[in-house]
Amino acid sequence: MAYRGWIATMTLATGLCMLAAGAQAFDESKYPDWKGKWERPPGERPVWVRPGDKAPLTPEYQAIFDWNLADQKAGGMGTEPSWMCLPPGMPRAMNVFESMEIVITPATTFFLLSHIHDNRRVYTDGRDWPDEIEPTFAGYSIGRWVDSEGAGRFDTLEIETRGMKGPRAYDTSGLPLHSDNQTIVRERLYLDKNDRMLMWDEITTFDHALTRPWTVTKKYARNPVPRPNWLEAICTENNPHVRIQNDNYYIGADGLLMPAKKGQKPPDLKYFGQAQR
Repeated sequence: MAYRGWIATMTLATGLCMLAAGAQAFDESKYPDWKGKWERPPGERPVWVRPGDKAPLTPEYQAIFDWNLADQKAGGMGTEPSWMCLPPGMPRAMNVFESMEIVITPATTFFLLSHIHDNRRVYTDGRDWPDEIEPTFAGYSIGRWVDSEGAGRFDTLEIETRGMKGPRAYDTSGLPLHSDNQTIVRERLYLDKNDRMLMWDEITTFDHALTRPWTVTKKYARNPVPRPNWLEAICTENNPHVRIQNDNYYIGADGLLMPAKKGQKPPDLKYFGQAQR
């Protein structure tokens, strides 16, 4: 019995040593301080195209976008999918609609976003791309830490994301990405050199709906509160939109189904009995 107890003690000690070694292997001083709650600065809207700019869409996808705008003006949703509470996916997640937390570990950097399943995993363990990628809205992301100033500490995270699925749009305008879902997104994230409370994300999208690679730079501000309050966002809670036969309907204040746009026909009610007269 004493022998067994000795083995158990040694096994436990070995396990604790391995855990301690793993903890010591993560030298936090080599990584940038990105702790805290990151948000869009005041006045920054979660959109992809700034006023006066225009997306470099192909003629085909410009026509789709124009149809989308007309449908939205008429009360529809066009090509904007988030009314169904689908995850926005990439690159739209980096609009940071809700607040964001960045958790850095040696093997993976986690982007935790309080929105519709916007959380991201960025693998920084030196892996190569897998032979097959199961498509997801957020995609599969591989990152690389860079010491751009040779200061002995990483300051920039470069990320490439592939393997996304749709439907996806850049923002609520319905600005579309190509339906082939062959999008590739490359990012460079770093703190502002003059203000450590600001972060920049240079995002370049390669997509067959575009005439060229398209770079948009996002800015995030760190909340100065040392212990910020993290809110829960549940898209389906109080969502009045209903998707029936690929069309958008609306639940009115009285709880009854109503049209979302003028002249909209009711859905097929063949599975319901005839109304009593």
